[in-house]
Amino acid sequence: MDHFPTNWGRPRNESVDLYNTYPLHLRPDNGPYGRPKDSFEEGVQRTRQPIVTGTSVLAIKFKDGVIVAADNLASYGSLARFKDIQRLHAVGTHTVIGAGGDMSDFQHIQHDLDSLIISEFSEADGHTLGPTEIYEYLSQIMYARRSKMNPLWNSILVGGWKDGKSFLGYVDLIGTTYSASTLATGYGAYIAQPLLRKAVEGREHELTEEEAVKIVEESLKVLFYRDARSLNKYQIAIVTEKGVSISDSRVAPTEWAFAEGIRGYGAQTQ
Repeated sequence: MDHFPTNWGRPRNESVDLYNTYPLHLRPDNGPYGRPKDSFEEGVQRTRQPIVTGTSVLAIKFKDGVIVAADNLASYGSLARFKDIQRLHAVGTHTVIGAGGDMSDFQHIQHDLDSLIISEFSEADGHTLGPTEIYEYLSQIMYARRSKMNPLWNSILVGGWKDGKSFLGYVDLIGTTYSASTLATGYGAYIAQPLLRKAVEGREHELTEEEAVKIVEESLKVLFYRDARSLNKYQIAIVTEKGVSISDSRVAPTEWAFAEGIRGYGAQTQ
């Protein structure tokens, strides 16, 4: 039996000992090195693996801005569970982010960034945060959480346009960061990225918005055919000097008739 009242559902504040029965730094405890026991310790948890996840996010630059796209699927393991999830999020008037990985962690990031934008607006100093500032902030947040062995299980693309310049950057759960004219997360980094590079690199300052949208839509369609965790329902975010625009969900037409001629498909026996 524990005879020390300070261990009987103590208050959260470690510096308070209402009973004055034992010095805090000497209080008996079964933990290592006599560390004071927190009655709420069992409630402190870490995400060991993502649960409800999103897959690829694609992004490219074009001459007047950037495009970021992602489908609307959030999978529960291998189950295509939620089919109307928005994985694109506008941050202020110059930036959009798209996230793959754990959706609850992405919601945490959204709330964090919204609070940051509100705080910056409240300063009323005439300055606004652009994509490079948001990117740097996220890279610090992700690396800090990784260093605490409690990462946010996401891969994030940050795109935006400010002061006549476009920006596109990548940051993941261990704080890895880089920038390029074409980016992809998840399975898209293997399947879609080569297609995007072939279509975009060297033409970033020539591509029109219509051409860029077509390139991204074709890549999303390829991902739907090849990636079991993707969906043909998607959204596209376009950031230009006019601001951020996130489309309503679109459905890509697909064709599966070719599969009937593939040996081993369906009811075929030979």
